[in-house]
Amino acid sequence: MQEGENSKERCREEIAATQKHRSRLPLLIDEVVAQYGKRGRLHHIGPEPIPSRQAIIDIIRKTVPILFPGFFSEKRLDEINARYYLGEQITELFDAIATQIQHAIRHDCIRFNRPCVHCEDLSQEITLKFIESIPQLQEKLSKDVRAAFEGDPASRHFDEIIFCYPGLFAMAVYRVAHWLHSNAVPLIPRIMTEYAHSLTGIDIHPGVVIGESFFMDHGTGVVIGETTTIGDRVRLYQGVTLGALSLGKDECPLLRDQKRHPTIEDDVIIYANATILGGQTVIGARSTIGGNVWLTESVPPDTSVFLKKPELVMKNK
Repeated sequence: MQEGENSKERCREEIAATQKHRSRLPLLIDEVVAQYGKRGRLHHIGPEPIPSRQAIIDIIRKTVPILFPGFFSEKRLDEINARYYLGEQITELFDAIATQIQHAIRHDCIRFNRPCVHCEDLSQEITLKFIESIPQLQEKLSKDVRAAFEGDPASRHFDEIIFCYPGLFAMAVYRVAHWLHSNAVPLIPRIMTEYAHSLTGIDIHPGVVIGESFFMDHGTGVVIGETTTIGDRVRLYQGVTLGALSLGKDECPLLRDQKRHPTIEDDVIIYANATILGGQTVIGARSTIGGNVWLTESVPPDTSVFLKKPELVMKNK
């Protein structure tokens, strides 16, 4: 009995000690909150709403099944239920996108002290145009799927590419984000492509212009900078960088809206780990860039660029 009483007493002492530590929290919270008013601290505390990263990720998860109906749907679709199911999904998508676009536009207006653009009406108008553009996005993505099938002998059929290829997922997100970026929607497109980047290792800025029938074989480590222009039927392999030349701190503001990344013309193939830099660099149509090549100058059409084959040394142990 004595041992049981001692155990209870120890428990009471531990609970009291815990409460003693917790009682310090209000003071510490006040100290943390006080830091937000200091110069240089980054925060968003205020009455105006901002876009939700999680809501935008959910929008991607709603959009991809609509772009590829039946592949990622929660239920089996047939001729009887497809219209009703997709109708419900598209309606939910409309409401979700319109809300986030409204938050993004209002956030920009307040942050940059811009005149009112009636963001609620504008966001619904933009979202309606996006829904209207879905058939065109599907057509572009179907050409990307076909390009993957024709460019990769490891693919057995279109379904495998849609289900399995990270490059196609990255392109689907990019195509949606690029449409929003082209229609002056702030912030949301970048959140979308960075989410795809985090899942696939493929980094495509939403400002990039990519033509039809684009294919990234494997894709991991591909980086395509904001002002890159890519023509039709271009194929990239893993690790390719289409980037900008390094800039000094003072140069960045001057070049923020200038072309800093290369132009890749039609029917170009760029092999693994090639790096092509600079806004004045143009890779001419039908050219082939070999693996590990580093380029900061233009290449004429119908040109092959390869590194000289290194000498291999083999020794018998």
